[in-house]
Amino acid sequence: MAIDFHDGKNRNSYTTREVDRSWTETISALVPFEKIEKAADVGCGGGIYSKALSAMGAPFVMGVDFSETMLDAARENCKSSPSIAFQYGTALRTGLDNNAVDLILERALIHHISDLQACFQEAYRILKSGGYFIIQDRTPDDCLLGGDNHHIRGYFFECFSHLMEKETNRRHTSGRVIETLQAAGFKDIQEIKLWETRKVYDHKEDLLQDLRQRTGRSILHELDEKELEMLVTYIDNAVLSDTPINEKDRWTIWAAVKED
Repeated sequence: MAIDFHDGKNRNSYTTREVDRSWTETISALVPFEKIEKAADVGCGGGIYSKALSAMGAPFVMGVDFSETMLDAARENCKSSPSIAFQYGTALRTGLDNNAVDLILERALIHHISDLQACFQEAYRILKSGGYFIIQDRTPDDCLLGGDNHHIRGYFFECFSHLMEKETNRRHTSGRVIETLQAAGFKDIQEIKLWETRKVYDHKEDLLQDLRQRTGRSILHELDEKELEMLVTYIDNAVLSDTPINEKDRWTIWAAVKED
């Protein structure tokens, strides 16, 4: 069954990682943070990337999420960062004012959204003129890449082919994302591919334990406990290296600007 973002047992599933330099360097090349006063992290989950935006120079970051459970975890995760706040809202109704922010991040969000047009129109509404819109998600092509010692996610679909259908059906093509951004009024649209380091594990057993806990991996909630253990065994046999394991995921990033 699909992940329940409102279930307390999933509260910390999206709070335990640190953002890798591969991500911050890519976003810094797309966004002039010296021009950013307010940023919104829409679909913020546990606030991992809200913290990253703050550390990169955004003076104020508002995290928005539709799960009060996730928001509670995010507040705890970011309690040492007074320049970050959180509020309830959805990607279609953020609750933010018109022309409120200079930067919007929607990371790992749009595969949960069927109405991209409404999502991007809401982003356009809350973004100031000249503001930046960053979307990060996987396309179907990103999902079809095979598994190896770095791309652990590829093994999910080698082991369970039904997960591939589920995964690709919920992903938007790059063409659709770009067309919908254009229709919403965004300009200067760029597409970038990024191999983002997800996490470095000192030992393979650390990776396997992370998988057993389904940490930050919503697709694994489609498996029951028996199937999950089958997957862990499959990856244990497939991953040859024991230490260290640098897990990377392939993402597509779209950057767009609201025209002055």
